[in-house]
Amino acid sequence: METVNINKENALKAYKSADKKTKELLENLFGKEILSQNIMDRIKTFEDACNELEIKSISKNISFGFADSKDNESIEAYAKLCIIIRSLNEGWEPDWTNSNEYKYYPWFDSYKSGFGFSCSGYGGWSAITACGSRLCFKSPELAEYAGKQFLEIYNQFLTIK
Repeated sequence: METVNINKENALKAYKSADKKTKELLENLFGKEILSQNIMDRIKTFEDACNELEIKSISKNISFGFADSKDNESIEAYAKLCIIIRSLNEGWEPDWTNSNEYKYYPWFDSYKSGFGFSCSGYGGWSAITACGSRLCFKSPELAEYAGKQFLEIYNQFLTIK
């Protein structure tokens, strides 16, 4: 019998785009625990988030004519957070017309640490509006995870240096 080697990344990509029946087949072949990993196990870095969304790269040193050069780091951090949050939410998008749907975001305390931020949990938000923050999560666990795992990127986004 011949052996076929399959790269785990390719197996995960196939699983992600498969229909229900094909997912069951792949789970039987490779094991459910390998294919249906928790998103927090897969996204540890900005590069992981890009890979999850099949984004090759983003422009470095973004420059905008209306922004002071010291704002460029914050603008780039915002773009990174959009990608990270989109990947962690796995396709979920907030429904700002649904006041029963909770939206979560990391809560930072800049006074405890003396400098920068420390993530001290998450905040829940429910609102009736036609627009809202792109930087929210579908669960409190994801909000807390992102606040801790990507603390430096949040710090670059939220602070003026």
